[in-house]
Amino acid sequence: MVFKRLLGSVGVGGPSVDTVLATGAALPGGPLAGDVRLSGGRAGFEIEHITLELLARVESEHEDGERDGPVIFERFSVGGGFRLAEGEQRTVPFAITLPWETPVTELYGQPLGIVLGVRTELAVKGARDKGDLDPLTVGPLPVQEAVLEAFGQLGFGFRSADLEHGGIRGSGQQLPFYQEIELTPPPHYAHQVDEIEVTFLADPAGMEVVLEAGKRGGLFSGGHDALSRHRVSHTDTARSDWNTVVGSWISQLIDAHTARLSHQPHVHSDVHGSYADKGERSHHHHDGHHDGHRSGPGMGTAVAAGAAGLAVGVAGGMVAAEAVDEIGDFFEGDEDEEA
Repeated sequence: MVFKRLLGSVGVGGPSVDTVLATGAALPGGPLAGDVRLSGGRAGFEIEHITLELLARVESEHEDGERDGPVIFERFSVGGGFRLAEGEQRTVPFAITLPWETPVTELYGQPLGIVLGVRTELAVKGARDKGDLDPLTVGPLPVQEAVLEAFGQLGFGFRSADLEHGGIRGSGQQLPFYQEIELTPPPHYAHQVDEIEVTFLADPAGMEVVLEAGKRGGLFSGGHDALSRHRVSHTDTARSDWNTVVGSWISQLIDAHTARLSHQPHVHSDVHGSYADKGERSHHHHDGHHDGHRSGPGMGTAVAAGAAGLAVGVAGGMVAAEAVDEIGDFFEGDEDEEA
């Protein structure tokens, strides 16, 4: 719980709401449980409905440049249709299921800089109040963790993570934004690519892994990007040699990237996925790869990883050094900007 707020639309003496989420990180596509705790005011009130909103801080492009804004990406009705008596204490338990594409906010217990929240809306006497606001922590699915750990074992380090408004063409994406996890390459790839961006699009059967390799342009040349897709199953986690699988993805992606740089046709994968150009990502923000520089990462996503990067594996983890800002400071008062 970030704060508990008296409901303003019913005036002084109205009820208050306090939502408490179950401890521990939730998983994409998994359950999120908790309680909505109501405290009656100085009179009885009809509680018409209790709604939980899932919010995310998302980067999008505007006329005045790129900025962050809140996006509601799911709503759940968890109760209502009762009278809350004067001074009554009532608890409404709930259990909801997160969307499969819910972004990952932490890895190995370390925050990645992604800000998600759960906000409670209470409808009282026909008026709606945005009440309690809580940070939402989401860990990776086993197959997501396996892929990221393999990248770390292969020498890649964590740079930043953010949520981009827009879609990936032809992917079946459900949410109005997608998560990008930016990784820095090991030295033997550094002359070919500046970074690899990883996007997970999970569903009940498995997950699509979208990889993008970028190379910044020089003073008189633009940047270049190549993109690949790979389909994996949730059941692949235990049986796959992920270092070999991900290593193959990287090699094919860099081959395709090198072909773009030399103006040769794409190298198409006949095993793991197909290659496409940057146009398959419908970005709603400035694409810094093409102008020789990148815009700074969103608030809370910059990571001081050190010169050698951060290895992911048994002895290490991708660590976001900058703590997530107070969620209430971002979401509270931004209702007019929500998509």
